Amino acid sequence: MALWFIFALMTVAAIFAVLWPLSRREDARGGSDIAVYRDQLDEIARDRASGLIGESEAEAARVEVSRRLLAAADAAEAEKSASVTSPIWRRRAAALTGLVLLPLGAAVLYLYLGSPEMPGEPLAARSRAANEARPIEDLVAQVEQRAAQNPNDGRAWEVLAPVYMRLGRFDESVRAWQNSIRLNGATAAREADLGEALVAAANGVVTVDAKAAFDRALALDKEDVKTRFYLGLAAEQDGKRAEAEAIWRDLLAHAPPGAPWVPVVRQALERGAPAAPRPGAAPAAPGPNADDVAAAQKMNPDDQRQMIGGMVARLADRLKQDGSDVDGWLRLVRAYTVLGERDKAQAAAADAKRALAAEPDKLKRIESLLKELGLAG
Repeated sequence: MALWFIFALMTVAAIFAVLWPLSRREDARGGSDIAVYRDQLDEIARDRASGLIGESEAEAARVEVSRRLLAAADAAEAEKSASVTSPIWRRRAAALTGLVLLPLGAAVLYLYLGSPEMPGEPLAARSRAANEARPIEDLVAQVEQRAAQNPNDGRAWEVLAPVYMRLGRFDESVRAWQNSIRLNGATAAREADLGEALVAAANGVVTVDAKAAFDRALALDKEDVKTRFYLGLAAEQDGKRAEAEAIWRDLLAHAPPGAPWVPVVRQALERGAPAAPRPGAAPAAPGPNADDVAAAQKMNPDDQRQMIGGMVARLADRLKQDGSDVDGWLRLVRAYTVLGERDKAQAAAADAKRALAAEPDKLKRIESLLKELGLAG
């Protein structure tokens, strides 16, 4: 409504600009000149009577002024005749154009070029819609360009890190969180987010670097939920199931009402619930514990891979003897994934499904892990 009111004011102003010159009468220049010359004749007569000028000078002045007076009178008469004979329809046509054709032409032009059928929308809403329509990649590229131009811009890295995480660019998220911590300072939240990115980059395995990040976060805030959850996951992957369950149960015991992370913790507890062993079955194959990890860190990369490969091979052999160990299958699939042997991980998952075909609950845990690792389908 306000926009139409503004348009109306603009139209009125345009009409006024056209009609204003037509409404003004031009002063007759000739009439004003005649009055001046008559005043000059009177002044000459006064000067002659007072003796300021002589008779011959006065006569010469009267002749010159009289000549000019006659010329001005003739010019005024000619202008008057021209104005009388000039057709008045020209003024009326100009006035009609300003009053009718100008607003009508503006309306037709707007109907042709504009969009009157579109509803009104505030500027803020239009700006927000334009930003939402832009691809997220474009927005990320802008922030990346800012970070490239100023690598010490901690705010840019703080923005990029969680975005990379959501886009599945885990390695870049790790780098962004490391830069953010370096530039903005270490906090429990930043260290926990760094650890989470490291876990995601390792296909769900809490690596030594991730564990170190969570330990730093715990030192800064002993109540941080994300930190405690992943430390529980680290304990589970180290074969310390009881410790993991204790951490998760404590989280649930102190969870505020409606906490969004509660289902995730409960799922972790249900996922790791041990099944009763079958009579005569071989004991469950343990995963590498903390001592194994510490020993592996002292080895060169080739020896580390050989050691891990041997442990995985032994685990696979045990599962061939007792396919009911769902925890063992989960560790085997995860281990193959960490080693980059996705084909073997998928093959192990297929063997697990065949071995656990009669146990739906265990199959759900296998399917859940496959989705987590991106192996489903």
